[in-house]
Amino acid sequence: MGDTPSADKPLTDRLLRSWSRCRRRAWLDRHGDQNKRVYSAHRTLQLDDQQRSFVALLPQKPGHGVAACERGEVGVVGLRLRGRTEEGYSIEAHPALLQRQPGHSRWGDYVYRPVLARQGRRLTREHRLQMALSARLLALFQDAPVTDGLVLAGAGRYLEKDTVALGENLQRQLDEALRKLAADLQRTEPPPLVSDRRKCSLCSWRSVCNSEARRVGHLSEVSGIGAKRREMLHELGIDGLNALADADPNALAEQLQRFGDQHRAVAAPLVAQARAQRDGQAQALADSLALPELINAPGVLLYDIESDPDARDDFLHGFVCLPRDPDGRWALERVSYHPLLMLQEHGEGRCWQRIKRFLNRYEGWPVLHYGETESLALCKMAQRQGVSEGDLHALRCRLVDVHARIRTHWRLPLNSYGLKTVADWLGFSWSQAGVDGARALLWWRQWRGTGPLDRGHVQALRWIFTYNRDDGLATWAVAAWMLTADSRSQPRAGGSQKALGRAMETTTSLFPACSVSASSA
Repeated sequence: MGDTPSADKPLTDRLLRSWSRCRRRAWLDRHGDQNKRVYSAHRTLQLDDQQRSFVALLPQKPGHGVAACERGEVGVVGLRLRGRTEEGYSIEAHPALLQRQPGHSRWGDYVYRPVLARQGRRLTREHRLQMALSARLLALFQDAPVTDGLVLAGAGRYLEKDTVALGENLQRQLDEALRKLAADLQRTEPPPLVSDRRKCSLCSWRSVCNSEARRVGHLSEVSGIGAKRREMLHELGIDGLNALADADPNALAEQLQRFGDQHRAVAAPLVAQARAQRDGQAQALADSLALPELINAPGVLLYDIESDPDARDDFLHGFVCLPRDPDGRWALERVSYHPLLMLQEHGEGRCWQRIKRFLNRYEGWPVLHYGETESLALCKMAQRQGVSEGDLHALRCRLVDVHARIRTHWRLPLNSYGLKTVADWLGFSWSQAGVDGARALLWWRQWRGTGPLDRGHVQALRWIFTYNRDDGLATWAVAAWMLTADSRSQPRAGGSQKALGRAMETTTSLFPACSVSASSA
């Protein structure tokens, strides 16, 4: 651990990619206990996007290795390029794809340039440094300069192509990055946790860093604190969760005002949130009912969407139907699940009609969802389909954001108010371990294939339906907890687990009783 980079441990493009995202991640890639890594579907999705982009770019299957370069193949994969920096560090790159271009190299009247596929809407420093490293080593390998690289995004007719100039300025940035990477890898301890840990959920080392953040009481563990606020608090001498919990809210407000009036206003809520997490106590924020829409409702629909954001495709609108008996009891034994699968080839008009018919079948039932995604997507679809203002208003009135209600009515001892964090705290368990939205999206792409004649195995759809159904049940778990609090005349702070009572005992047993509607699948 902490040894000097050498010929047998080069500075690779993979390490550089990790370091560009997070210095600590690169150190863990080299020195961390590999048994503590956890699977992340995001990397598999990246590779899937890469494959689709390359297929859309090339007229034929790429060649492999040095022999393909010698033959002058249009595309080449499977090359390992090696070299050294001026400081003597061994460097190595494995370019995902090389594309033949006009020019003159050791093989003849052609040269190669590196190609990579990106996710997201913009080219980042990570992409530029990766390409610069591949270009430097490729220039040595082919005895010809590499002046630019190609970055792809999307696939098919939506394929975006960006040419990136690989000039001296970028090479200087690469030299500086490699020096810093080498220095970080020589450390005996990993670099500190990053200030903004929102993207840590995508990392295979997330469990290791989450444990460290909890152990040290990292400010990022306090819900509502991002990188900017953490810097402000550090400047004021508040370096952790406990220090924030011990702070005087009024004094902190005065100190934060120098950064702007908006920061003064958040002082008291931040201190209160830190205290809730330190003490492990939930706190009621309002005496009003959290879910008054459910008092006389004949039943509820629990609504959750699964999406492919890159394709702008809301491919599954899932509804869990929970009816109510005449005596007012929620009929948990009669709960059912209805997945409405929306294929782009069917057109949005047809998809909207299916959703509209389903909602009309349960007229008067509130539609509960967690977060604003579902309400925004559904209302925008309705607008595009020419729904009248009156009908659109009625639809909006039916939609109830459980996430917004719990944020308004409760302060929870949690570092996140996301569905999985809150439902897990309440004792709800997803039936498929380790599954998240990224895994569901991967299953969707595996089933969807390239079109109606290239579908994958139906089991992938079943897994998606199960995950989507669980999200609906988890939403009810949170709603049931708030209903239990609503049923008491005076909700008290700290009533977290006990307040759940019989409602949660029945809710957590919902899954085995939940059936899929064959007519809507």
